[in-house]
Amino acid sequence: MLAPICLFTYNRPEETRQTLQALRNNYLAIQSNLFIFSDGPKNEIARQKVNEVREYINTVEGFKSVTIYNSQINKGLANSIILGVTEIIEKYDRVIVLEDDLITSPNFLNFMNQALDFYDQKKEIQSVNGYSLTLRAKISGIYFQTRPFPWGWATWSDRWNKDIFDKKELKALIESDVNILKNFKNSCGDDITKMLLESLSNKNDSWYVRWTFDHFLKKRFSLFPQYSFITNIGHNAEGTHCKGVNTYHSTPSNINIEEFNFTTFQVPDEDVTKSFLNYFTIKHKITVRIKLLSTKDGRLKLIQEIKTKFFAK
Repeated sequence: MLAPICLFTYNRPEETRQTLQALRNNYLAIQSNLFIFSDGPKNEIARQKVNEVREYINTVEGFKSVTIYNSQINKGLANSIILGVTEIIEKYDRVIVLEDDLITSPNFLNFMNQALDFYDQKKEIQSVNGYSLTLRAKISGIYFQTRPFPWGWATWSDRWNKDIFDKKELKALIESDVNILKNFKNSCGDDITKMLLESLSNKNDSWYVRWTFDHFLKKRFSLFPQYSFITNIGHNAEGTHCKGVNTYHSTPSNINIEEFNFTTFQVPDEDVTKSFLNYFTIKHKITVRIKLLSTKDGRLKLIQEIKTKFFAK
């Protein structure tokens, strides 16, 4: 049985349309059950676009089945994903998760389902990613890291539990171990502890950083393909978390194969980890922005980022 697909949408009708058109072009789409979770509007301004999204998703075909969940209230991205994934994974044992700004290659579902099958009993693997960063280190096929990525991913029911996102429990755990945040940073990147603390203090709405923290706590790993099966189109003013400049470069896969070869788990290579974690340093993010100054499109992206960050209502 193929893993069901959960798609989480909000107020971006055009991005949602592109995401679903690409997903429908996947080789396994017609055999896959699709569950679309449409979050409710935060305010009256958002209502029109939320309604546009809902009008469109009601027309979606090309899958084995399409089930739509329209929330009457605004749950926020974190609660939408935590509750939605929990509901589906309890019924189907595994799940593939997308948000409304991710363009998939036609063999994305092939890769994800085959990885879910291959690593089903290998409990050291907690998640599978469809998105991959372009690394300087040499990669052959796949690689493993403690830190997962939130742009197109999958997991199993015995590695997912809504209780792992409990903020009260996580705060108590951090307070009980003076070294835990330092070790978390060393394993998962320079930006990760700030992101976690802001999530726990309700300064951001990130489910992802708590999911990453659970990988770290359980000493489990996330699988990445050598080349990305995902392109993110969501770095704009409407993005919930991705606004402005995308500093995570990926090389999209152009391979047409539908059958993939996987290897047994190996402890992450030191050079691969160094190259991977470099993407989350301040130095890297500044370097990307400096390079953007040399092009007109780049300067426009930077202006948009500044407007969104400092002048958004």
